[in-house]
Amino acid sequence: MSRRRPWALAVVVTAVTLVLSGCVRLPESGPVVETRSAGSLDDQPIINIDPRPPQPGASATEVVKGFLDAMTATPIQTTVAREFLAKDLRTSWNPQRRLITYADASPPRLRGPSKVAVTLTSADQLDARLAWQGRLPRSKRVVDFPVTMENGEYRIEDAPNALIVPETWFEQRFREVSLYFFDPTATILVPEPVFVPRGDQLTTALVKGLLRGPGTELDRVSRSFIPPGLDYGVSVTVSDAGVADISLKGDVSPENSQAVDLMMAQFAWTLRQDPAVRAFQVTVGGQQIQLPGGVSEVSVEEGAAYDPTGFRSSSLLYGLRDGLLVSGTASGLDPVDGPLGQDREGIRSLAVNLDATRAAGVTDDGSAVVVAPVHAPGTEVRQEASGASDLLRPAWDFADRLWLVDRTPGGARISYVWHDRLTALQVSGITGRQVRGFLVSRDGSRLVAVVHRGRAGDAIMVSRIKHDDQGRVLGAERAQRLVWEGSGRLRIRDLAWRTTTSIAVLNLVGDQLAQVRALPLDGSPPAIGSLSTTLPGNIEGLVGSPAPSEDLYARTRSSLRDLSSSGSGLQNLESGTTALGYVG
Repeated sequence: MSRRRPWALAVVVTAVTLVLSGCVRLPESGPVVETRSAGSLDDQPIINIDPRPPQPGASATEVVKGFLDAMTATPIQTTVAREFLAKDLRTSWNPQRRLITYADASPPRLRGPSKVAVTLTSADQLDARLAWQGRLPRSKRVVDFPVTMENGEYRIEDAPNALIVPETWFEQRFREVSLYFFDPTATILVPEPVFVPRGDQLTTALVKGLLRGPGTELDRVSRSFIPPGLDYGVSVTVSDAGVADISLKGDVSPENSQAVDLMMAQFAWTLRQDPAVRAFQVTVGGQQIQLPGGVSEVSVEEGAAYDPTGFRSSSLLYGLRDGLLVSGTASGLDPVDGPLGQDREGIRSLAVNLDATRAAGVTDDGSAVVVAPVHAPGTEVRQEASGASDLLRPAWDFADRLWLVDRTPGGARISYVWHDRLTALQVSGITGRQVRGFLVSRDGSRLVAVVHRGRAGDAIMVSRIKHDDQGRVLGAERAQRLVWEGSGRLRIRDLAWRTTTSIAVLNLVGDQLAQVRALPLDGSPPAIGSLSTTLPGNIEGLVGSPAPSEDLYARTRSSLRDLSSSGSGLQNLESGTTALGYVG
């Protein structure tokens, strides 16, 4: 899609049946320039489009144009589009395979006596699950439509198995949401962004997306406990009381009570994105699924133990003050009673694990990492890694893996400490590069890094991490670069989590001017109303969390500026406060 402006989106897959079958509240002091959208697309009516069928005597180029126009039918359907196809193609054409959007398309033109071509500009693609796949390869942007004569009229003899639509049409009719699957150990939920049609069928779209599963491309990254081969029928109904009735057809049921619990957690976390649903019940092959205790009506607030931001993870801020570990809130930080809060160990950056029981600090020279309990006076400080060149701030995931990136003269080396063992991990596109900062998602499935590319500026790279069902790291996918809308080289000073599937990026646009922008990690354009703010002054970093209840801050040497919608402005920091962050 064109990157000329942010636009709204939100997640899943009903389209593939038919179609395919806040503004940010800124600090109260100091001049700030905010970029915002004028409302939500969900509040705007969708205009129906009734495309014209093929007209008698239409030329070959007119038939191709009519075919493209017919794919924009609203409500979404492809009945009219199929009328432009040759008889043999009408039944085999499958627009559910892919969705292609474009900013502009050239007028159809003849390429020989029996072929019409259309050139797509700024074209992007989504797969059959409606998961974002990024820019359409250059070699695919000229689309050929061979034509033939049937009963004296031109008809299209071959066409891509895809719905091909303008990006403006797509952004008005689709939104992005998350489908929730599990990590390979079935311990924590892993959100996977997809797109779904707007309208009153959101619950049906969410259920359909879950039934499709995460797909083979996410093997060893996420898994589903909803048995394969099930079908939801015509639609999922929601009662006036807000109870979704999920009646699944099929002969396969969850294997045991644990599998039932995990399946219901997937439904709960996914369906809570629909404000019309407060609870749900599931039947498989006419048999009602129940949780232990005979509970059949399940609240969408169930499944807290599998929270993708970490079950009972600490919401406090942690940092250093004059070299000692402190914790608290933006309005006040106090030394912890563990060894790092009582004795100066000479550390420059740190990370605290999700339940705030252990802290890892990088020594002042960047050569080693020490780990100690956050609380537990008198305990020893352990050295977990040594002999490094220049370690970045570390990160923890839900399994208490401690992730490290060492900036060696030969480029970045990525490793992790788990069960007292240090293991290297090769991540193509990041390993060996000049890395300026990194994040690891709390669910352990995503690694994000800022890679410096010399005169080309910085780039944000994202990789997916693979595990087995015992939690062992198996490898990482080749990192993909996120597209940044706008001109000029990026000078990224910091990254922070914004949600479980998006980050906040601090980009320097001048000596005393910085931009903070939210970016989805699937590479799709930012949604309308997403964070995009320009801040004056020397902004040193960001403090952010994937948890929706925890605020995002821009950090200066002496203060925190609240950038979240619930924020209350500026908080002063005591002198000597550094390395602030949430757990993870």
